Amino acid sequence: MDLLIRAKDLGIQTEFVDGQGHRHVTDAAALRIILDALPQRTPYRFLREAVVIRSGLPSRTELNQAATFPLRWKIVADLKVIAAGETGDRTIIWPTDLPEGSYRLHLTDASSFTEEAPLIVAPPGAYRGDFERGWLMAVQLYGVRSARNWGIGDFTDLEALIELAGDLGADGVGLNPLHALFDDRPADCSPYSPNSRLFLNALYIDVEKIPGFQPGESAGSAAARLRTGDMVDYKGVAELKWRALRAAFETFRARPAADRSRDFDAFRAERAPLLSRFACFEVLRHKFNKPWWKWPEQWRQPNEAQCAGLRRGPDAAKVEFIEFVQWAADRQLRSCRDLAGKLGMKVGLYLDVAVGVQSDGFDAWNEQAAISRHLAVGAPPDPLNLAGQNWGLAGFNAAGLELQSFEPYREMLRASMRYAGAIRLDHVLGLKRLYLVPHGFAASNGAYVQMPFEALLAATAQQSVAHRCVVIGEDLGTVPEGFREKMAEWGIWSYQVMMFERDDRGAFRGVDHYTPNALVTFNTHDLSTYSGWRSFSDLKLKRSLGIDPGESDDARWHALAMLGDLLRHHAIDRHDLYAVVGFLAKTKSRLLAISLEDLLGVIDQPNIPGTVNEHPNWRQRLPIAIDGIGAVIDVAALKVATRERTRAMA
Repeated sequence: MDLLIRAKDLGIQTEFVDGQGHRHVTDAAALRIILDALPQRTPYRFLREAVVIRSGLPSRTELNQAATFPLRWKIVADLKVIAAGETGDRTIIWPTDLPEGSYRLHLTDASSFTEEAPLIVAPPGAYRGDFERGWLMAVQLYGVRSARNWGIGDFTDLEALIELAGDLGADGVGLNPLHALFDDRPADCSPYSPNSRLFLNALYIDVEKIPGFQPGESAGSAAARLRTGDMVDYKGVAELKWRALRAAFETFRARPAADRSRDFDAFRAERAPLLSRFACFEVLRHKFNKPWWKWPEQWRQPNEAQCAGLRRGPDAAKVEFIEFVQWAADRQLRSCRDLAGKLGMKVGLYLDVAVGVQSDGFDAWNEQAAISRHLAVGAPPDPLNLAGQNWGLAGFNAAGLELQSFEPYREMLRASMRYAGAIRLDHVLGLKRLYLVPHGFAASNGAYVQMPFEALLAATAQQSVAHRCVVIGEDLGTVPEGFREKMAEWGIWSYQVMMFERDDRGAFRGVDHYTPNALVTFNTHDLSTYSGWRSFSDLKLKRSLGIDPGESDDARWHALAMLGDLLRHHAIDRHDLYAVVGFLAKTKSRLLAISLEDLLGVIDQPNIPGTVNEHPNWRQRLPIAIDGIGAVIDVAALKVATRERTRAMA
């Protein structure tokens, strides 16, 4: 079949105009790899796409020309028909009393041709939150210092951060992704490049809180050394923590069966079968020490019978150990959620969700139809990245998701929302179209692949309402026309970064520009801190690394002048961080995020996109320990700046 016809059938956009107005046509060799990497999908004959019905609202589906009538339809859940009917024209009017859920739709026309597709009955929109306006303290958890942690911020530190945020009147704490990374690849430390988005990073466990942990003098001295540096020593932390976790597990296993935790068994049952499958994957990954597609044939696909055998065999204890570690992480994070609730925080934990996963990790092995390991998610050239971006992550694909009625996507949301009052979907534009780059090709030689936008929004709304979790979409970059309006229609919040909210003259936009259902912030982890921005340090650093900062010194002076004009226009006569916070607090946007790095006056940003070893990305520790933060930041100025949205204290 002709490449272009195949591409059209799979929703691949073979040419596009980038953010600078330049037309790109995907190279034929790159297009062939993209096509071969995606599951084959027969185009719908009767339908245009998966069917989405919004509960309680009138809904209809227009059929394609191919149908012959009468056409019978039935909606099936677990082999049970919950509704059926027929139509004599090209419109199906759906019942308004269908229960919310995920179903399979069967269509049969007069010629006896049958077609099957997903059908989602979703709430009218996502959970919108039960608060007016509030603010969050945003933190890179790994960088938190304390007198007791083991050289990396942990969940006990998070409890202290929640208490600090509560004292300041905040409604929650925002965190970098907590996804599981690779325990044997400590240098691979980006929280946005996970092994799995379904499980937690074990390095955030406070090992000393695990029941039965026996402290040792050597562990104490090693932890003290790890606490001293300005950078997280991931290798040292990982070696110490995993050794301690194994010791804690051996103590746990040595107990009589009757004394072992019922909660552990409950957790294993609650997260089955994914938890046991993840544990098996981790054991196999260490056993074979190579990517899963190079494992022995019988292990290259997840197989419940094979995994059950592994759990009963000589490696049973290794499998149980991984489950034990995830249990410890889960329960400690749950305690953080519970503490935020006791303090009356309306949001509690605001968690970030990475746009994809590493191709040799668990999620890619577990969902080989829905995740394309041969393709990397990225972005085409734009004014901020003239060469385009390749994030090296495998993402979901439309055909694989539709084959499974979007369940892999729901599973990822369930894991992310488990203890969160709000989540941020990184690169939410990927719900409509993903820019995919074949391995070995330049970032400018990718292609957009259309995603089932309406169905993914519906699935998001389902999980959001079920978990009472606000969903914020990181909608920065080249945004398709009508995208933000569609998100808003479904109750997905926008993400408005003040540094980007400027007009053609470079003037910062006023308070009325910001939308109510949005999270506002001055910057992101990929941008300069406020102190770094005002001091031009970000420009100097990038130039020293041979990176074009995309901005001249004159342009920065102009930006500073424009900021001063904005603040004065809003009767703010200062130009420090608290002045900017005071401006953002005046907006109608319901959530404001303030980074702890900014509150502490940190100069260097957590991450510089486009660098690997040139900059200590995801490694920098905060300059002050938790118990000293309150004495360093100007608490009075912060409370004045946020008084319009500060949580009422008991």
